[in-house]
Amino acid sequence: MTDPVSLAQALIRCPSVTPKDAGALGALEAALRPLGFSCHRLVFEEPGKDKVENLYARTGTGGPLFCFAGHTDVVPPGDAKLWTSDPFGAEIRGGILYGRGAADMKSAIAAFVAAVERQPMSGGKGSIALLITGDEEGEAVNGTQKVLGWLKDKGEHIDHCIVGEPSSAATVGDTIKIGRRGSMNVRVTVKGTQGHVAYPSKAHNPIPALAALTARLSALKLDDGTAHFEPSTLAFTSVDVGNPATNVIPAEARAAFNIRFNDRHTPQTLLRLLEGEAAGVTNETACEIALENNVSGVAFLTAPGAFTDLIAKAVCSVTGKLPEFSTGGGTSDARFIKDYCPVAELGLVNATMHKANECVPVSDIHRLTDVYAALLQSYFANPL
Repeated sequence: MTDPVSLAQALIRCPSVTPKDAGALGALEAALRPLGFSCHRLVFEEPGKDKVENLYARTGTGGPLFCFAGHTDVVPPGDAKLWTSDPFGAEIRGGILYGRGAADMKSAIAAFVAAVERQPMSGGKGSIALLITGDEEGEAVNGTQKVLGWLKDKGEHIDHCIVGEPSSAATVGDTIKIGRRGSMNVRVTVKGTQGHVAYPSKAHNPIPALAALTARLSALKLDDGTAHFEPSTLAFTSVDVGNPATNVIPAEARAAFNIRFNDRHTPQTLLRLLEGEAAGVTNETACEIALENNVSGVAFLTAPGAFTDLIAKAVCSVTGKLPEFSTGGGTSDARFIKDYCPVAELGLVNATMHKANECVPVSDIHRLTDVYAALLQSYFANPL
C-alpha cells in the first residue's frame, strides 16, 4: 500500500518553486501508474508567460467522475537561515514533517493517492482523476485553466471535485471551503501639473486629490456580508509619488488597492462604484484620475446540499465532528473549476503555509488519508 508520508517526502524533495517542476510531477506519476492511472503530461506556454507542466491522470472509464485538484508548485522558501532544516529535505522530527509544500499542498496530494488505493475502481462503475498543476502559486495562466479547456475539448466531464488546499483551521477536517471571495486589484493614477513648491498656484498638485480619493474609498462600506460570506473589504497596498525632490510638486501620484468581494458584487458593479467615487474627486479637484483593474477571480459559492453534506459526513465519520462551511481566505484554483462542476476545498491545517519551517504532523497526513478514503467510499456507494 502507498505510504502517504513517504510520498509526501518524495514530493517535497523536489524543489518545485513556481514555475519549475523539478521532478515533482514525475514522482507523482510514478506513484499513480501502478494504481492503474493513465497519465497525461500537459505543457502549456504563451508569449510573455512561464511555460508550465501539468498532469492529468485518470483511472476508470465510467461515470461519475470524481476529481481531486491540486498543485505541486510551491512558493520560495525565503531566508534559509530561518529554517531549522533544509526546506526541501522533508525531514521528520518529533512526528512532524518539515518542508516547503508540507502543508500547501504536497502532503494532501500524497494523502489522496493513498486513499485512492483503498477504493478500487472496477466494472466500469465510476472513475477517479487527479488534475495537478504547476503554477497555482504563480500567474495561474498555463495551469488549471488550460487543463480544463483541454478536458472540454476532449469531451471529458468532471462530475464533482475536491481541491486539496489547506482548508482546515485547527484540526484536520474542521473546515470545508465551499466558496471563495473574488479579488480585484486596482491601480490609481492621478495627474496634475508639475511646478515649484514656492509657487503652488502655478502648479496643480495631484497628491491632495489622491489623498481625498484614498479617504473616500477607505471609508466605503461595500456591504454587510451575506449568508455565506463575510463583508467585502477594500485595502490600500501602496501609495507612490516617486519624487526625490523637496522643491518640486509632482505631476503624478499613484496608489494601489485590493478588493476582496462577496457574491453581492461583480467586477463590473465594483468598477462603476469606483469610477463614481473618482469622478466625485475629479469634480472637487479638477485632477484627472485613471483606474486600471485586474480581476484574479470572482466570488462563487457551491451551495450547501447533497455534495457538501456528503463531504461533511465523510469527515465526521473519521473525526467525530461535523466541519464548518467557510468562504474565507484567499483565492485558489477552485475559482476556475467552479465553471465546470461543483467544487469544495478540503485539506490540511493552514497555520504554517508559506512560512519558514512549514510543517505538518505525520498523524495529520494519515488522518486526511482516512478522510479522503471515507469520502471516496461514500461517493461511489451513493452516486449523487
